[in-house]
Amino acid sequence: MPISRAEIVTDSGEKLINRLCKHWAHKLEVEQEGEEGRITFDNGSCLLRAEEGKLKVAVESLDEEGLDRLEGVVASHLERMSGKESLDIIWEN
Repeated sequence: MPISRAEIVTDSGEKLINRLCKHWAHKLEVEQEGEEGRITFDNGSCLLRAEEGKLKVAVESLDEEGLDRLEGVVASHLERMSGKESLDIIWEN
């Protein structure tokens, strides 16, 4: 399974995880505990972990096309949930 990771500089990591998990909980399988979250999509999953000054995100999918889609979906939702804070999201695989 292809995997991409991003390390995003932010002091709002835990808040972003909380918002994302609440947003998707009504239609996807979501697990959240403290500073970690996991969202399971039809074609893959997203793992989130808040650390001091950063948010670590990993997405995995069944294939490269699905991975590209998940990167876009997760990034756009993170940007939307961040409000006025600008996030620099660079995926590495």
